[in-house]
Amino acid sequence: MSNAKSDEVLLLYGTCPDVETARMIARAMLQEDSVACVNILSGMVSLYQWQGQMEEANEVAFIAKSTRGAWENAARIFQSLHPYEEPALVALPVSEGLPGFMDWVRSETIS
Repeated sequence: MSNAKSDEVLLLYGTCPDVETARMIARAMLQEDSVACVNILSGMVSLYQWQGQMEEANEVAFIAKSTRGAWENAARIFQSLHPYEEPALVALPVSEGLPGFMDWVRSETIS
């Protein structure tokens, strides 16, 4: 993916411990033009393995629209403001989308 264009639209998916943390991270990303939009979905239960133990936690989903060129800055912000030792954040390429929406994401983020 190193050859990917900087204006390629990405969908970022992560988790946060609560709405307040997700909102703080979202605002920081928006202020630095690292994302065009963030959706925060509460009421999620996560089950996962951590240090050899099965864990269960109430979390919120963090879904953002961004670009390849803004990914590194978005990831830096997420990691620096997130309270978890190993926060979860992944970037998924968006292969298709409504042209106007895709253009809007590109115009609102750094590339």
